[in-house]
Amino acid sequence: MKVGVPTEIKADEYRVALTPAGVRELVEHGHEVVIQAGAGEGSAIDDAAYEAQGAAILPDADAVFAEAEMVLKVKEPQPVEVARLEARHTLFTYLHLAPDADLTGGLVDSGAVCVAYETVEDDRGRLPLLAPMSEVAGKIATQAGAFMLEKPLGGRGILLGGSTCTTATSTGCASSTSTSAGARRRATRRRSRSSSGSGRPTS
Repeated sequence: MKVGVPTEIKADEYRVALTPAGVRELVEHGHEVVIQAGAGEGSAIDDAAYEAQGAAILPDADAVFAEAEMVLKVKEPQPVEVARLEARHTLFTYLHLAPDADLTGGLVDSGAVCVAYETVEDDRGRLPLLAPMSEVAGKIATQAGAFMLEKPLGGRGILLGGSTCTTATSTGCASSTSTSAGARRRATRRRSRSSSGSGRPTS
């Protein structure tokens, strides 16, 4: 099978559907891989890395769709990409069709076989292609929340992790509280050392 990877064109999408390691796996199993020039740049993967693993680099998306039997993408196809699909194609990507009747209709009209990553199940009924994305979304939630708490973005200016002179939930300086707590700990350690030393036998 000839597998094609076009550059993602949805706004703010920088991922690529296949890494050089993925190219190697496909080639070793007897498939051909064609990659649109620059498809990996948003993920810091240059064309040479794909070529080194056996992929052919094509100049544009039209060439990739024309050559490929299976088209691998990350996000749902945009209207210009739907127009390139033919009945001979298999499209493999995230689709999320429920809120997009126009996209659903366009894919049906194309006659292509369209497989949504998010619907693929393993033999235990799990969603192995959706689970990693859910994990990434969960991990980035705190990072995104912290960013939105910054004052220039309309937040309250809260530093989630706190610092040596702030608590995690306050923008005011808490140095006096921290100093008092530290002083109590040091005093306790001194008393402990003093008590242990007083029991030594004398000559």
